[in-house]
Amino acid sequence: MSVPPSVPVSSPSPSLPPAARRPGSPVAGFGLDLLIAIGALLGLSLACSLAWGLWRGIEVGMEAARTGNGPPAAADMAALMGDPGALAQILIALIGTGGAALLLYFWRRRATPGERVQSRQAALRPSTWGWTVLVAAGVFAGSSLIGMIAKQLGIEPVPTNLPLMEQALAQYPAFLVAFAVFLAPAYEELLFRRVFFGRLWAADRPWLGMLLSSAAFALVHEIPGTSPNTLPAMLQLWLIYGGMGAAFAWLYRHTGTLWAAIGAHSINNAIALAALVFFGAQ
Repeated sequence: MSVPPSVPVSSPSPSLPPAARRPGSPVAGFGLDLLIAIGALLGLSLACSLAWGLWRGIEVGMEAARTGNGPPAAADMAALMGDPGALAQILIALIGTGGAALLLYFWRRRATPGERVQSRQAALRPSTWGWTVLVAAGVFAGSSLIGMIAKQLGIEPVPTNLPLMEQALAQYPAFLVAFAVFLAPAYEELLFRRVFFGRLWAADRPWLGMLLSSAAFALVHEIPGTSPNTLPAMLQLWLIYGGMGAAFAWLYRHTGTLWAAIGAHSINNAIALAALVFFGAQ
């Protein structure tokens, strides 16, 4: 496992000390991290889905017993159970992706005591939060500009998670705010910036780390084959998500603390959620 770079407090763009490097291919390490994350995400999501199905099956059976209709036929069971609602889907995403992030962090990319001290020192610098706000504003402005240009070209994508967000906003607004503004930015930054980007940054290949981690970030948000969007619309969404991931990776490296990337991500999600509340889907 590569050792993460030391972040000097006096330098906003730290370089990796030669003594921190270890033999082995950092790209292979990145690929292994990615495979472990995919396996953990799919396994945890499947386990949560099975738990939800078991719970719904028990509820359907108890309801049938109360009404005296007897157990439902197997052919009717799926219709009676229905699909997971907004709350269940968000919880599955939280456990699946959040669990994968925690697994990779503690297993393969845990911060050293020295890194934690340096991160706290960086988080206490006012300039860190000035850069955080600036990057968050830049991400929002850049995404808006890309959307405006694409709209002029007749490209108007619909993010895959938009219907889920609208349903959750109508039914569980407080939980959606907690998830989108606080929880999701924390575990996504831990996985994509600390684990994925951090491995290649530690190997003194930060630009490759930005490219690969941002591509993974974009593909996780818009998985090919799961969206009705056209190819140009998908390319637009990938460009927005990829640019967002690269900006957060740059901020992490520039400030020396993951809290800055989490903060910028939280601000961006808060702005997007506010826009959904006041203006609806555009």
